[in-house]
Amino acid sequence: MMLATTLIAPEVQALTLYTAGPGSLAKKLATAYQQQTGENVDIFQATTGKVMARLEAEQANPHADILISASWDTAEELRQRNWLLEYRSANAEHVPAQFKTDYYVAQGISALGIVWNSRSGTPEPHDWSDLAQPAFKDKVTTPDPALSGASLDLLMGLQNAKGEQAWTLFEQLKNNGMVIAGPNAQALTPVLQGAKAAVFGAVDYVSYNGIQDGESIKVIFPASGTVIAPRPMMILKTTRQPEQAKAFIDFVLSPAGQSLVAEAWLMPARSDIGAKRPLFGELSLLPEPSAQPATRETVLRRFATLFGQR
Repeated sequence: MMLATTLIAPEVQALTLYTAGPGSLAKKLATAYQQQTGENVDIFQATTGKVMARLEAEQANPHADILISASWDTAEELRQRNWLLEYRSANAEHVPAQFKTDYYVAQGISALGIVWNSRSGTPEPHDWSDLAQPAFKDKVTTPDPALSGASLDLLMGLQNAKGEQAWTLFEQLKNNGMVIAGPNAQALTPVLQGAKAAVFGAVDYVSYNGIQDGESIKVIFPASGTVIAPRPMMILKTTRQPEQAKAFIDFVLSPAGQSLVAEAWLMPARSDIGAKRPLFGELSLLPEPSAQPATRETVLRRFATLFGQR
């Protein structure tokens, strides 16, 4: 007697993506990837600080397959901790060298600037120090660098380029009433509402979306220089689906995926994909540090102490 056997294909689990905003872009990328491959993507979206805290808390039982951070240094820290799977996508060929490594690659790039409400009755600022002037007394917000990786990148860029002059500026801003207002969107909201006049160190793509929706705000990149914030994508070494994770990275770096990145007002990682906003080559960037750069922990601790958070 012959026994009939039925071969059951193993169920493919959904990929799990942890991402530090924008959540709408993550959903569009996941939907487009699902339409192309039939594979689902589960998304956890939060601030950089909350995403990293969740990763740390889950180390005994990891859930994430892919991480997209708002801070390049976060990716390098995880590589040094041996948390990342080595992978370089063939679609990264058109990504400039400074935005890719063998372990992580930019999804897209944002820049940090001043966002100013043009109906606030204040003069249009042109540089960071303008926000420390009397006209902006008690009218400036800034994202919390403990929650926003891009905001911390700006603080580090100013510290590394200007040294103690940067801390003099931060103290002047504090004395002029600048307040730390949570993550990026929370810092922008009172400026949109007219309660405040400007954001110091706003992530640009959030504000470009607001301008598109008719908000009376302007994104200003300071003449003395700013920083760009490439948003690294990486695969966690603990992933149970490495091939599917690689395929998702490939898709995000494809022309279709990069077009969705551009639609979200980010600069695409690929140099052959157009954008509807200024690209990093058009911005005045802060110089790289000539000496040993400050650590993220040192800058974050000093800033928190200055603003009475510790």
